Amino acid sequence: MERGTFLYEIWVARWSILEGLGVTLSSSAMTILIGSILGFALGLILTFGILPLRWIARLYVDVMRGIPVLVLILFTYYGLAILKIPVKPFWAGVIALSLFCTAHMAETVRGAVQSLPAGQTEAGKAIGLRFWQRVRFVILPQAVRRMLPPWVNTALEIVKGTTLLSIIGVVELLLAHQQAIARNYMVIQFYLSATAIYLVLNFAIAQAAALLERRYAYLRY
Repeated sequence: MERGTFLYEIWVARWSILEGLGVTLSSSAMTILIGSILGFALGLILTFGILPLRWIARLYVDVMRGIPVLVLILFTYYGLAILKIPVKPFWAGVIALSLFCTAHMAETVRGAVQSLPAGQTEAGKAIGLRFWQRVRFVILPQAVRRMLPPWVNTALEIVKGTTLLSIIGVVELLLAHQQAIARNYMVIQFYLSATAIYLVLNFAIAQAAALLERRYAYLRY
């Protein structure tokens, strides 16, 4: 490879880019996992919880959905520092993105559950199922299929949202490319490289979710 070409420069920067990709993948995976679990629980509270818990959950969801992700990341990072809580930038970013993801997943779960016809619940009552049995065996199996498309959208937004972690010094995929640009000034080439990698990541998530949705559709009856 000739010195000064794009192939040469990206080879020189390969390890930093791979490390940035690893940070993007790990932060995205942890955020999606944490946000999905907490969001699922919060969505059930929004739907079936007692009134005070529903108020608290609704307040949390509305506040978190109303705050820009960048502001949430900065507030979490500097807020924890002010409170003398030692948290590395990576974990501050994961916490902030998880708070954001939880709120969106909670609303996804609530919407999916409440979109089911009331007759499904009545049918569960008619065959003698208790409340949580109706939720487990009647409501959730049908609601999960409706959750998948908006869940995928949220997951894709989280992957793209990891680019904002660079503002607090986390060297993720985009910042790794920007650091390479600062050395060689190949702006277009390296930004196209970053774009291609993000497209591949998001396409893989979308295809995996589509496969899961098709398999679940075959099993729903």
